[in-house]
This record gives sequence, C-alpha cells and structure tokens, in this order.
Amino acid sequence: MLRFDILSIFPEMFRSPFDASLIGKAREKGKIEIHLHDIRDYAEGRHRMTDDYPYGGGGGMVMKVEPVARALEAVVPDRDGAIVVLLTPQGEPLRQGLVEELASWPRVVMICGHYEGVDERIRSHLADREVSIGDYILTGGELAAMVLVDAVSRLVPGVLGNSGSPVADSFSTGLLEYPQYTRPENFREWKVPDVLLSGHHKAIEDWRKRESLKRTWRRRRDLLEAISLPEEDRKILQSLILEDEQDGP
Repeated sequence: MLRFDILSIFPEMFRSPFDASLIGKAREKGKIEIHLHDIRDYAEGRHRMTDDYPYGGGGGMVMKVEPVARALEAVVPDRDGAIVVLLTPQGEPLRQGLVEELASWPRVVMICGHYEGVDERIRSHLADREVSIGDYILTGGELAAMVLVDAVSRLVPGVLGNSGSPVADSFSTGLLEYPQYTRPENFREWKVPDVLLSGHHKAIEDWRKRESLKRTWRRRRDLLEAISLPEEDRKILQSLILEDEQDGP
C-alpha cells in the first residue's frame, strides 16, 4: 500500500476528486491511503497566518516556513520511508520516469505552495524533491498534487484492476501510445484498420509499433531524443521519416 500525505491551506479542494473514479475505488480497496493536512493548523496567532510580506520588498505574499516545518514534523517526525515533494513551477518536470520513482516509495508527502511563492528555506531544507506539472502558473499546488496522486496511483498494483495496464500507456515506453479502436467496426464510414480485425497477433504488434513511432515522430520528436531505440525500431523510424519527406510539407 502507498500512502500520500498532502499539506495544503485548502485541503477541502481534494475531497471530491479523491472520492471518485479509480482513486476512490483504490482507497476503498486499501491500495492507497490519502491523508489531508491543513497547514493553518500549525500556524500561530489568532488568524493562523501562513504567509507574510517578502524581505526586500516586492509584490505578493510568501508562504512562511514555520507552519510548514511544524506540519511536516507532526506528519512525518522521522521522515523514515517518506519522500517530501514540493509542488512548484520551478521544479523538475513530472515525467513518467519520475512518476515511477515516486511510486517506489511507501509514502509520498506533498507540500502545496501558494501565494507568490514559498520561503526558500522550505525548498532548501524541508523538501527532498521539487516537482512541476508544466511550464505555467497555477494559483497553488493543489491541482498539481492531484495530478501527481493520479499518475503515481496508477502504478500501484491492483489500482487499475481489469481496466488496463500502465505498461503500454503513452510515455511508459518513452513513446506515445498507438491508436486504439473499439466497436463498431464502421461508424459513418470511419473504419477500424483491417489489421486490427485480422486476428494476426504479430501483424497487429508490428502495426502498433509502427503507429507508435509515427505518432511520436509527428507529435513529440523531443521524446525520441531522450530514448535509445532498438535497431529494428530505428529502421522503422527512418522509413517513416522518408515517407514524410516524400509527401512534403
């Protein structure tokens, strides 16, 4: 079982998303646990302030280090078996390799940033990793935490059940997934490729590999630069490149 602990000033944002779909079912089956912690509970003063003006001036407010530190010390006092992740646009991109790494931990603790940013001491002394879900700015780390929980949970054995396997999904092999079809065979003259109806498993496998390479080449060439393809796949890719060159722009 994998446990998630989420530190946020808006824990109520998570309740509905985590009660539905595969995440809700995984929680019911005991495959994952999700615990929400309100950072305000660890703030001092009558107003339980979790932010303050930045030293040196500037616009916006900065999340204070003290309540975050107290929350972490209460939730994971010894940090044993846990990795602490700060959700921030300055973090490393959340790619499938990182998702797999996080899924190997028994406990993932997430700090949801807010305001203009977080006190640098949260980043440098309290977090083990900094993670970003994309090059854009959100109002806080809560939505990013939901994405991370969803991506990591799918890799926990038993979470997907009979709904599928994460092995063939896009990015799991470094490539985009091949096209998928289901019934009916013909809809408005949009037909399922004949090879998928043939029952010829080797031909289907070859078609899927070619389509996966084609889709990645045409949509996400940057992914191909990050992986080492087998010789057979490189030959297929080269033939696809030649086809595109012959067809022109």
